[in-house]
Amino acid sequence: MSDEQADATYRVTADELRQFIERIERLDQEKKDIAEQQKEVMAEAKGRGYDTKVIRKVIALRKREPDDIAEEEAVMEMYKQALGMA
Repeated sequence: MSDEQADATYRVTADELRQFIERIERLDQEKKDIAEQQKEVMAEAKGRGYDTKVIRKVIALRKREPDDIAEEEAVMEMYKQALGMA
């Protein structure tokens, strides 16, 4: 490979690498923007009297499979009964 070919390969690789980095940087900025929007929505919900801690738990539950939730709740109930909490 000649020096000229090596330089061309390096430029292409450097350009490609730069593109990847710039895409990741843009995505990071979008992530920050979305997080800020989520924070604003939570603040609005809190201002309307909703419990944001419970909202977060409901959102987490909605991401899970119903069978997993039911199993966890059954085990929780069993533990509470064993401890005299139910």
